Amino acid sequence: MKNIEETLTAIDWNSVAESMHAKGFASLTKVLTPEQCQELIDSYSKQELYRKTITMERYRFGLGEYKYFRYPLPELLQSIRETVYPQLASIANSWMKVLNIDKFFPETLKELHTLCHQHNQTRPTVLILKYGKGGHNTLHQDLYGEVFFPIQLVLFLNDPEEDYQGGEFVLVEQTPRAQSKAIVLKPGKGDILIFTTNFRPVRGSKGYYRVNMKHGVSELHSGQRHTLGIIFHDAEN
Repeated sequence: MKNIEETLTAIDWNSVAESMHAKGFASLTKVLTPEQCQELIDSYSKQELYRKTITMERYRFGLGEYKYFRYPLPELLQSIRETVYPQLASIANSWMKVLNIDKFFPETLKELHTLCHQHNQTRPTVLILKYGKGGHNTLHQDLYGEVFFPIQLVLFLNDPEEDYQGGEFVLVEQTPRAQSKAIVLKPGKGDILIFTTNFRPVRGSKGYYRVNMKHGVSELHSGQRHTLGIIFHDAEN
């Protein structure tokens, strides 16, 4: 069986870049094995892995719960983070260039974290989320500080047909001087969704302009849904 680095390296990253440029998101199917998905679900109860637990309704974020991992991350998650980041840094830098934003993201995750630490951002942002019936997540952006990487991942750990109903992943694109556009996605178990953290460039008649995007989760009608979010920048202390 291929390890996760081999699986991720074999992905057609040119196609991923094309999808990110065109839509602000890209889907990778069956990246994680069922065993890896179950391992991550089972880890939810291992409190020693986490630095903080958030009950969503307390903060009016929705209905459900999530936990932030502490460092060091589990090997699987660290491998995904380190392997995928350089591929996405190229996309992110091309976005900065066409939008004329004076910002450049380093080639490696380690260098990004050095930059985060210089701005007092040292806390891990990788998190696992759990929803039951009625669970949902309001529209938001995962920024966490002055330094933020504009692309992130969600790993889908349950089967949307067998394990739960509802609970679609929702992206909302907020185009300037126009109505917002909702994009509703339902990736399968083991899939990874790559999407923009807060904005993407769109080409218009006078060049590129910035379109803001938020994400959330629609209400679960039944069952249980686990996902795992991989954000590349660290959070403020």
